Amino acid sequence: MPSSPTASPPPSPEQAERRSQLRRVALSGLLGTAVEFYDFLVYGTVAALVFGELFFPGADPAVGTIAAFGTFAAGYVARPLGGILFGHFGDRLGRKSMLLLTMGLMGGASFLIGLLPTYDTIGVWAPVLLITLRVLQGIAIGGEWGGATLMVVEHAGEKRRGLWSSFTQMGAPLGSLLSSLVVTFVVAMPRDEFAAWGWRVPFLLSVVLLGVGLFVRLKVVESPLFAQVKKDRTQARLPIVDVLRRPRALVLAACVGIGAFTAQSLLTSYLIAYATGIGYPRPQVLTALTVSASVALVVLPCASALSDRVGRRPVVLAGAIASAALAFPVLALVDSKSPGLLILAVVLGHGFAQSVMYGPLGALLTEMFGTKVRYTGASLGYQGATLIGAGFSPMIAGSLVAGSGSSTPVALLLCGGALITAVTVCFVRESNEASLADAAERPTAPHAPHAPHAQEISA
Repeated sequence: MPSSPTASPPPSPEQAERRSQLRRVALSGLLGTAVEFYDFLVYGTVAALVFGELFFPGADPAVGTIAAFGTFAAGYVARPLGGILFGHFGDRLGRKSMLLLTMGLMGGASFLIGLLPTYDTIGVWAPVLLITLRVLQGIAIGGEWGGATLMVVEHAGEKRRGLWSSFTQMGAPLGSLLSSLVVTFVVAMPRDEFAAWGWRVPFLLSVVLLGVGLFVRLKVVESPLFAQVKKDRTQARLPIVDVLRRPRALVLAACVGIGAFTAQSLLTSYLIAYATGIGYPRPQVLTALTVSASVALVVLPCASALSDRVGRRPVVLAGAIASAALAFPVLALVDSKSPGLLILAVVLGHGFAQSVMYGPLGALLTEMFGTKVRYTGASLGYQGATLIGAGFSPMIAGSLVAGSGSSTPVALLLCGGALITAVTVCFVRESNEASLADAAERPTAPHAPHAPHAQEISA
């Protein structure tokens, strides 16, 4: 009589606790990043709809939109500063404490934006205070992503870092989805009421998300890899100096993400201003963004999991090629002025192509730096990509479209960002099987031997 298959032994209490902690860290990364991106993207959405007239009155509508997106860019300029600041203390003192600070700073700045008097009330101080709070938002998100991502990656083991890091990456479309839903609700009110007080609601609601995120984040434990570094007292004295001493990895980390962030900014925040300007009702544009974010929540983990099997490089390259190939068709669909084709355009360009590029970036960037400088290096690489790819793209696109009356400059910007990513990824070393525990700053080479797997923490 054949014997029955031997049942696998139940996990030890220590293994069960590690698995539970990994899930908790992943949830913390998802919620924390969603809160950060909700706050950040609400600003971009509202800026496109109403900030020109509220904080920069008296200007030509196109100039007002450009000025509003100038404050949008100010947040991106501040993000590398946040990466340096929180990266330094995250590599010196610990990841968890910095993540609590970034979340509190972002939520507080967003709440205060919701309370800001407009230009009609306090004059020039209104845009000054708006820019100041936007900069604080940028500093906060500059430290958030790196810490949240590497906490997940450093907890996740060796084989499934891409899949687990996708929880943090999914915070971006989840935050976008939440912001689109809330803004869709408030823009349905009469225009005068929305301009008078409705625009404040999305910012004030951020305090609820902040409370939930902080509650979850307080329950996570410090990264085991950093805990070992701290126990050995081998932290880098000045992580930023160590990163800049060998800048090749940092430069490549910044350039490889440009395509994803160019597509993100042009096909979300800028698209609202462009599409409403050519005649789409605001609810139709926000519906398209909501559908796209929902698609991205599926594509991101699939692309990230695929990168664990076939490598980060081929997945990012495929997304970049798709983004470049779809740039002109996507803008042609938007210009058709058909609500259905608008949804298709945003789903193809953002929900699919951008998500394929963006999904593996969390694991890829953290794998490019050693534990002692990982927070600083990954944060600066990521924020450098956002500054170049997303910080100025809406403002440049707005200026070029205003001058030409055509969507061609937007398509060219999408193509340019995607091609930079495609070229850069060819010079990045494949790292999906490399050991994080042994990682120093990884020299970049297209074909490098893989380190053996460490023991994986399974879901």
